[in-house]
Amino acid sequence: MLSRVAERVYWMARYVERAENTARMVTAFHLLALDMPKSVQLSWKGLVEVTGNDELFDNHYQRDDERNCVKFLLADADNPSSVLNSLRSARENVRTTRDLVPSEAWEVMNELYLFARDEIDQGIGKRGRFEFLSSIVQRCQTLTGLLAGTMSHDAAYDFIRLGRNLERADMSTRQIDVGALKLLKKDGEDPEPYEGLLWTSILRSESGFQMYRQHVKRRINGVDVVRFLLQDNAFPRSVTHALTQVQDALESLPNNEVPLRLVIQARRHAMNASVDELLAEDGLHDFVDRLQQDIADIHGANAETWFLAAPAHAA
Repeated sequence: MLSRVAERVYWMARYVERAENTARMVTAFHLLALDMPKSVQLSWKGLVEVTGNDELFDNHYQRDDERNCVKFLLADADNPSSVLNSLRSARENVRTTRDLVPSEAWEVMNELYLFARDEIDQGIGKRGRFEFLSSIVQRCQTLTGLLAGTMSHDAAYDFIRLGRNLERADMSTRQIDVGALKLLKKDGEDPEPYEGLLWTSILRSESGFQMYRQHVKRRINGVDVVRFLLQDNAFPRSVTHALTQVQDALESLPNNEVPLRLVIQARRHAMNASVDELLAEDGLHDFVDRLQQDIADIHGANAETWFLAAPAHAA
């Protein structure tokens, strides 16, 4: 399989997953804002910081209010990770690999991008935001399911699985980071009683609320939510499950020694973490930073092993 083709399908999967997860994150924050009393405000700038693009945001915006932050995350042409830019890049990668993927995948991807481009104002404004973002998530899942159900599970599909699950692991750590950073602003009232709402919102952003209640069966609290999203190997959007899928895809590819060793280390790092101690010692944010570096190292090993050069369009 040609290196440039492998790189394109790998990044196609990452971009689609990134767009879906950014849409999920903004949706969850939008719903959380509606539930909060006016005395406890959300830090929308904190949401931008979680994506790692806060410096870029500061270079383009004077105010870090809700509208500017949402516009930056969804539609900003200068933000390479915005939903619209991610979908545009994914569409281009599908277009240039149309001989590898089912023809229906191109149709779904093209319609998804055109919908996002034409309706993006609905997402930026409050009134139509939930419906717009829900449609983005559903359309991304349609594409993912179509590829899983109709594409031969050969080397090209292994690179899609590799990209999708590495991006999912990265974004799941960022969702955990939302809770670690405690993005509730004090305004004369202690926000701590509302942290349960924040963790509930994080679960919902991963579509994990129902599975959490079925399998953890406890009151919503930070320790149990972080342990579920980090270490529950049965939940498909947990970090360890995503890394297990990365490992499984890597084991099917040739010359996999370095990236395979790195993913085994990262998975062990996530599984062996003591969540109680991390939260008690206020060390969760630093732990997530290290785990994200592990994931970045796996991506670097992938690029060095199979792609012609480090991708200029990387996050």
